[in-house]
Amino acid sequence: MHRNILFITADQWRGDCLSSVGHAVVRTPNLDALAEQGALFRRHFVNTAPCGPSRASIHTGLYQRRHGVYFNGMPLARRHANWAAQMRGHGIAPVLFGYTDTVPDLSHPQVDASGDVLPGLEVLTHLGKLLAEPVAWMAWLEKKGYPIPAKPLDLYTARKNAAARTDEPPALAIPAELHDTWFMVDQVIDYIARQNGSWCVHLSLLRPHPPWIAPEPYNRLYPPEQMPPFVRAVDAESERLRHPYLEEALAHKHYRAPADEWRVRRWQASYFGLMTEVDDNLGRLWAFLKSSGAWNNTLIVFTSDHGEQMGDHWLIGKLGFFDQSFAVPLIVRNPLAAERGLCIDAFTEAVDIMPTLLDWLDVPVPAQCDGRSLLPITQFGHVAEDWRNAAHWEFCYGEQRHLSVRRNRSSKRVRFSDLPTLEYELAAQEPGRLSPIGD
Repeated sequence: MHRNILFITADQWRGDCLSSVGHAVVRTPNLDALAEQGALFRRHFVNTAPCGPSRASIHTGLYQRRHGVYFNGMPLARRHANWAAQMRGHGIAPVLFGYTDTVPDLSHPQVDASGDVLPGLEVLTHLGKLLAEPVAWMAWLEKKGYPIPAKPLDLYTARKNAAARTDEPPALAIPAELHDTWFMVDQVIDYIARQNGSWCVHLSLLRPHPPWIAPEPYNRLYPPEQMPPFVRAVDAESERLRHPYLEEALAHKHYRAPADEWRVRRWQASYFGLMTEVDDNLGRLWAFLKSSGAWNNTLIVFTSDHGEQMGDHWLIGKLGFFDQSFAVPLIVRNPLAAERGLCIDAFTEAVDIMPTLLDWLDVPVPAQCDGRSLLPITQFGHVAEDWRNAAHWEFCYGEQRHLSVRRNRSSKRVRFSDLPTLEYELAAQEPGRLSPIGD
């Protein structure tokens, strides 16, 4: 039997933003259906942020202190094994649709400055972040007859009826069927349709990464006035007084949420709309896999590189020590599993992705990996007795911070070097949801 892999990352997707885990607003029926056919990991954490460092952990199975990528733009040392290069060394040719946020290690004799993709991956459709010109997408749009703007960034930011001012979140000028999410999923479908043997696809989607401007009808799916309440102190000053780190973060204009609450509510509505757009397009992909016969021999992994504060704790972006930034979705559909619809509450981490992908293809997992394969858990839902009882997290702010979640104490402790320690109680009814002690 052929064994395929479809490894999907969505950028900046919070772990609580799935209807299958009870989100009050966002609807993700196709991801919910995937979870019903596989395993939903409800306490899954990335090991660091932002994008580049987190993806370095995903792709190498290493904690940040070991792979050494602390900021976006730092190179990933070529000496570290990664899942794609490991597969290629065993005769498997993984391909990329999207990006990996990997900066090349120019100190390595076989690397040049032109590369910005994880070694081992063959790039079939490159769609970089917003500062990179989306050449492949633009060429596709031109064939479709869509006019290309003088500034490619306008493809992500130009609004339909920009002069109009309404309470409704603005619509992106480009229609949904020409948007980057649709384009990327179409490219993957076209590729898989041409394959006669096994294949391994990494689909790295940009959305719901900002700009938070969704195409119609996704801009108006979720009215701003119906957004869930913020998780935060009564005001930013009270939040700031909780800890010196929060005082510093909330003083930074790029991290502090706008004082205009309605503006953030519109961002929320667009953020959720972009998620449902991704979900709809993944539905097209699931339908194709089923009709083509690939559904029954394809390991599907869906996750994200980090979350988004979106006004919670008066913050914007991915920072701090909160679950909004570091708890992300993880759904794994093992087509050979004996049980379906598993809900796993054991702590899992980004470093577990690489061992899981390699395990599916019987490729040896390098001894370097800090993570462990999730395939045995997806088979019957059984978690090994020696499985971790904490989620490990690091974040560079000049010195490293470490997060550990102790299941037996139902608390989360954040240890800072040279700053006070914080401890949070975990709400019993919602695994992973935090409420500060004393609130």
